[in-house]
Amino acid sequence: MKLAFVFPGQGSQSVGMMQGWGERAEVRATFAEASDALGQDLWALVTDGPADLLNQTVNTQPAMLAADVAVWRVWQAAGGATPALLAGHSLGEYAALVAAGALGFADAIRLVRFRAEAMQAAVPEGVGAMAAILGLDDDAVLAVCSEAAAGEVVEAVNLNSPGQVVIAGNKAAVERAMALAKEKGAKRALPLPVSVPSHSSLMLPAAEKLLAHLQGVTIATPNIPVLHNTDVQSHTEPDAIRAALAKQLHTPVRWVETMQALKAAGIERVIECGPGKVLAGLAKRIDASLPALVLVDEASLQAALNN
Repeated sequence: MKLAFVFPGQGSQSVGMMQGWGERAEVRATFAEASDALGQDLWALVTDGPADLLNQTVNTQPAMLAADVAVWRVWQAAGGATPALLAGHSLGEYAALVAAGALGFADAIRLVRFRAEAMQAAVPEGVGAMAAILGLDDDAVLAVCSEAAAGEVVEAVNLNSPGQVVIAGNKAAVERAMALAKEKGAKRALPLPVSVPSHSSLMLPAAEKLLAHLQGVTIATPNIPVLHNTDVQSHTEPDAIRAALAKQLHTPVRWVETMQALKAAGIERVIECGPGKVLAGLAKRIDASLPALVLVDEASLQAALNN
């Protein structure tokens, strides 16, 4: 059975998201390591909240990375098979690189905190926005963005599944695009509860900061190939990985193509490694013939191990 693991990113976090793992030693040890790296108690944050603090991007990013890696370590400790390919959605790409041995975990935790701070600094609170457009194809969403921009930025930034595209940019331009998308026949246009227009060209200053910062971060050749969001390619050279991580900040997450690439590579099962079921749901919409399982608690772990 040829496996791929995919790691979720921002949007999958919730207070209590690790409670399905009880007192698993791997989970507690991973969060202790992450908390030490930041000098902040991430376990208390994900266990007790408050939600508004967890949802601040400077906290969400390290908390989700710790959660994803904790579940990966549970899988390894349980004797789970080594996947043939890895990918992560946006922030999840960092978890994939940790799982692949390309990034040290403590380094990655500090790195995503830096990434979050750079993103927030690039676009002040209230200036940017994101929204999900449901029920229009990619080309229609691209046309809507082009028409709604009016000298501002609004772009398709997450190509998540057929009929589900996330847009981002200046708040007013995103609002214009939402209204126009509904006029053009979109089923829904939903504003997302985020303050940073991730993966849009407004993130270029953050990407430049991130690339400079990455020069001081040790990156090794991955032990397992990781498909990157920005180009749907795996890279072995550390500088190519640095470039892909920086470029990811201001270019779209090509998730439909990523799932299609897994299928083309002969992957027979996808396992979502981390909180929630977002990526497993997208996988079913992209290609229902590719089984997707989740790892959210002991029962789903046993199901994945026995399948």
